[in-house]
Amino acid sequence: MIKYLPYLAGIGVALTWGFSFMFTRGALDYLDPFHLLGLRFAAAVATMALLRMLGIIKIKVIPRDYLNLLPLAFFQPILYFATETTGVLLTSASYAGMMIAIIPIFVAILAVLILREYPNRLQVVFILASVAGVIFIIYMDTQSIAGVNPLGTLALLGAVAAAACYNIASRKASANYEPIHTTWVMMVVGAVTFNIISLGQHLSAGNMGAYLTPMAALWTSVLYLGVVSSVAAFFMYNYLLSKVTAAQGSVFANMVTVVAISAGVIFRGETVFWYQLVGTAAILTGVWGTNRFAPAPREYHEAEAVLENPLKQNKP
Repeated sequence: MIKYLPYLAGIGVALTWGFSFMFTRGALDYLDPFHLLGLRFAAAVATMALLRMLGIIKIKVIPRDYLNLLPLAFFQPILYFATETTGVLLTSASYAGMMIAIIPIFVAILAVLILREYPNRLQVVFILASVAGVIFIIYMDTQSIAGVNPLGTLALLGAVAAAACYNIASRKASANYEPIHTTWVMMVVGAVTFNIISLGQHLSAGNMGAYLTPMAALWTSVLYLGVVSSVAAFFMYNYLLSKVTAAQGSVFANMVTVVAISAGVIFRGETVFWYQLVGTAAILTGVWGTNRFAPAPREYHEAEAVLENPLKQNKP
C-alpha cells in the first residue's frame, strides 16, 4: 500500500486543484487577483502555524533554510502566480490552459539536463498524449485562438518555465528537506510577497480599510484556497516529487482539467461533449502510461542517487 501513496497524493493534488477553479471564479468577482492571493496564502500560513502550535505537525526551520529554499519559493508560488495571472488577464483562461498544459514537456527536458532523469521512449509518448488531451479539450472549447496578445503569451511562457523550474527545485530539495518544511517556506514567502503587493495596491488607491471587508462573504473560498488548495495540495505535490521522477509527477497536474470538467457536470449541471471524453481518455492514459512504464526500481534508485545527500536535515 505504501508504494501507492505517491500516486494517491498525485490524484489528491488533481482533485483539490480541479475544484479550486469554482472557488477562485467566485472570489475574483469581489477581489483583485493579488488581494485574493494575499488572503489565500495568509490563511495557509495561519493554518500551518495552528497545526504546529497544537503539535499536529512539527516544523523546525532556521533562517538558513529559508535562504536555501528561497529559489523554490520564488518559482512557486511567486513567479508562477504572477505570470499566470498576467497571462490570463492579457489573453483568456482557455488559452492559458493550453499553454499551461505543456509544463510536463518542459519538466521532462529540464529533468534530463539538471537531474539526469531520463524518461524512456514509452514515457515520452504518454507524456505527449497527456499534453495533447488537455490542448484538444481547450481548443475544441474555444475553436479559435486568433488575436492572442503576444505579451500575454510571453507571460504564460514565463508561468510554464516557473512551474517546470519548481518541479525540478522541489525534486532537488527533497534530498535535504521533508515536504512539510518545503511547503511551509512556500506558504510563508507567498503570504509575505502577495500581501505586500496587495497592501501596496490598497494604499495607493486610498482604501486600506477595505482590505479585510470582503472576508465575511468570501471566507469559504479563502479557506478552501488557503487550506486545501495551498497547504494540503502543495504538501502532497512536494511529497509526490520526493518519491517519483519530475516527469512522472508533472503529468498529474494535467488531471486538473479532468476534475474541473467533472466538477462542472456534477455541481453546475454543465453538458459533457464528445471531445471532452476523448481528451479525458488521452489525459488519463498519459498519466497511467508515464507512471506505469517508469524505470524499474533499481534504475530509478540509480538515477535518484544524483540527488542523494547523506546528511538528511530537518527531520521532524
